[in-house]
Amino acid sequence: MPDTVLYEKKERIALLTLNRPEKLNALDYATNDRLLAFLDRIEADDEIGAVILTGAGDRAFSAGGDIHEFTESIKRSTEEAVREFCRRGQRMTARFEAFPKPVIAAVNGIAFGGGCEITESVHLAVASEEAIFAKPEINIGIPPTFGGTQRLPRLAGRKRALELLLTGDTFGPERAYEMGLVNKVVSKVDLLPAAFDLANRILRHSPLAAARIITAVTRGINTTIEEGLLIEREQFARMCATEDVLEGLGAWIARRTPSYAGK
Repeated sequence: MPDTVLYEKKERIALLTLNRPEKLNALDYATNDRLLAFLDRIEADDEIGAVILTGAGDRAFSAGGDIHEFTESIKRSTEEAVREFCRRGQRMTARFEAFPKPVIAAVNGIAFGGGCEITESVHLAVASEEAIFAKPEINIGIPPTFGGTQRLPRLAGRKRALELLLTGDTFGPERAYEMGLVNKVVSKVDLLPAAFDLANRILRHSPLAAARIITAVTRGINTTIEEGLLIEREQFARMCATEDVLEGLGAWIARRTPSYAGK
């Protein structure tokens, strides 16, 4: 049986590939759990500074949750469906959102349902010109379950999000870019190079500073500005006690390129 998620370490970047192309990289329970396990492994690896997530095959990033699997959970009981499907998926997207190393989605095709919700939750995203997005859960009689009712309105605005959530209509990469769902749209052949270029531009800087920025944004975005500024001060204070901040300041003063140790 093939691995449902492939892992490659390319210098300081971890490349994760959803590997169920025959199922349009649908997120069954095993795939979800395997993603979480890889994220634990990557977080513990100090040599890795960024993550890129993409889909195997020519058609899909991910078509979302495995409908056949979670249908059986729904048939057995509401409690099982909530526990096995909804909570599991929310745990995955929350992990992506709060992950201390930058996560970049390279959206190579269909990103429906849970695939779109992963794109919403990760820190950055690059989309192929062939990518296509949708919030189609309403077509099967359910609301989004991996955070889509919460993150998309925060990214796109309430009315634009509700239009997509209530119609289930597909939309292309240019609209995804206009709504803030992706950072860049490129040709199919340039997709992974663009994602790696973005990761490497981040990796020039202190990994500790990157983690503090991610924490400040993730925690602060859903609070008042006063609470957010407190979070920002806390993250600044954490950096002040590191070797990296002294290296960055010293390099700037000496007009040299900094060399960060992540300490």
